[in-house]
Amino acid sequence: MTRENGPSHAPLRTWLITGASSGLGHALAECVLRHGDQVVLTAPTLSGMEALAARYPRSALALELDVTDPLQRIDAVDRALAHFGAIDVLVNNAAIDFLGAVEEQREDDYRAQFEVNFFGAVGMIRLVLPGMRKRRSGTIVNVSSMDGLASLPANGYYSSSKFALEGLTEALWQEIEPLGLRAFLAEPGSVRTGIEHRTTFSGHPIDDYAASSGAFRELLAKLTPEMFPGDPVRVAAALREEVLTPSGRHWIVMGSDAQRRIQTKLSMLLAELEAGRAMAGRTDYPGSGPAVL
Repeated sequence: MTRENGPSHAPLRTWLITGASSGLGHALAECVLRHGDQVVLTAPTLSGMEALAARYPRSALALELDVTDPLQRIDAVDRALAHFGAIDVLVNNAAIDFLGAVEEQREDDYRAQFEVNFFGAVGMIRLVLPGMRKRRSGTIVNVSSMDGLASLPANGYYSSSKFALEGLTEALWQEIEPLGLRAFLAEPGSVRTGIEHRTTFSGHPIDDYAASSGAFRELLAKLTPEMFPGDPVRVAAALREEVLTPSGRHWIVMGSDAQRRIQTKLSMLLAELEAGRAMAGRTDYPGSGPAVL
């Protein structure tokens, strides 16, 4: 495939983006296509992707993909490879969120969050890595969240699915960087993507959680776009820039609210680490040497 625009001498990349029918995934796909790269847009339905793909008929391919379905994952990767020859950048962006206290949420809902937000990403990573390893070239972008580093009441299951993605990615980059590959985490804050209309509560309210989960229920009813400072177009541009001109960083924080919340969490963690220094030391075997790992 050839570029429709952009300098002909620039290296041509093929991106596969999950969750590309709306929000950040759609903004990123549009940004990448506008700058001349090729994109495989994926989402459970083609609606929301067809118009963008039609604007770039030679460099865009829109595919239906439910990331929780192993056969659909295999088919999407196979079709992407058949169409463009390689996948240079995988962006695991697909995610769902239910709100509610840990005790309130339904099991089907919190398991679904892990299936999409974590296991779906794992499945995509394991499918694209063989080709990247063979070429000794490729980048994996796992879209986490400020919630992946700093949890809040009523958002425990979403946060824990993103915490899991964080742990996986931290191990992944240590495994693949010696091979010439790269993986990093995107940490956006509250991005103005209309997510307030797509997020729902799971389970029935429990009165004892009125001050925590209940407060979130009340807040959700009052949300306005202005309460989301993140600009999806600017976040998309920042992600593309990080892929094309790597900074060497592994946690890419985007949004002033994300910067503040993560900084608060790190300050709390450092304070507790220092407060527990003596206890940490006295729980070793007497006279034991330094840890191997």
